[in-house]
Amino acid sequence: MAVDTAEKTRALSDSLALNPLDPKDLLQTFGLVGVWAILFAETGLLVGFFFPGDSLLFLAGVAASPVADAIFGNGTRLSLIGLLIGAPVCAILGAQLGHLLGARYGRRMFDRPDSRLFKREYVEKAEYYFQKFGPAKAVVLARFIPIVRTFLNPVAGVLGMPARQFLLWNIVGAILWTDGIILVGYLLADRIYKAIGDKIDRYILPVVALIVVISVLPIFFEFLRDRRARRRAEALAVVAASGAAGAVEAAKEAMDGDDDGTGPRHRRPDAR
Repeated sequence: MAVDTAEKTRALSDSLALNPLDPKDLLQTFGLVGVWAILFAETGLLVGFFFPGDSLLFLAGVAASPVADAIFGNGTRLSLIGLLIGAPVCAILGAQLGHLLGARYGRRMFDRPDSRLFKREYVEKAEYYFQKFGPAKAVVLARFIPIVRTFLNPVAGVLGMPARQFLLWNIVGAILWTDGIILVGYLLADRIYKAIGDKIDRYILPVVALIVVISVLPIFFEFLRDRRARRRAEALAVVAASGAAGAVEAAKEAMDGDDDGTGPRHRRPDAR
């Protein structure tokens, strides 16, 4: 009896000590269903922006690999099929809920003072990406940017992006984001285990940093493309302006020539 009570007490203390920002804790405590729920909350509920989506997906991929039990402990291995199907579905449903709320309630959703869980700059950043890249690209690229992927969905609804168009690009972005990162974790799991064994706690921050860098690469490349396109447009505008100025100058010289009698209208035809 005393042993059972001690085990129950230990289990209760472990659950109370759960760190919602630690993806390893989340995996070990809630398993596959927890991954699904967190992805839904992070993409559909404004209060879910602080969840560690990228690192959770990566570690979920590791937890679906053959070395999962060796890294996380016995009984912690997740279903790869369940992750590859359930993760994008939950991310899609969450984002659609965010879009629906934005379309229904408009800017009233964001009409609140700054707090620890909400800052006006989050909304402004989401609007910036939406306006800069256009609706389709913004919905896909936002998946790879923490915080923005939470706030862009209601912003898209507020700004009037049609639900069907949003659904199409929501599906594309969700699959690329969730399944892409899960598969990276799954494929690298064996190498990670050989390199660090079960001491993955020590390497969580470097792994998260690497994931964030990889996640931001699409945005970086998009900025480069946009910058080059803007430079080309400016160069063409300069050339066009120079050509127009030259044409105006030539026309002016021709008109001046007409006025002083040296232009074509005042020349006498050659005598035969």
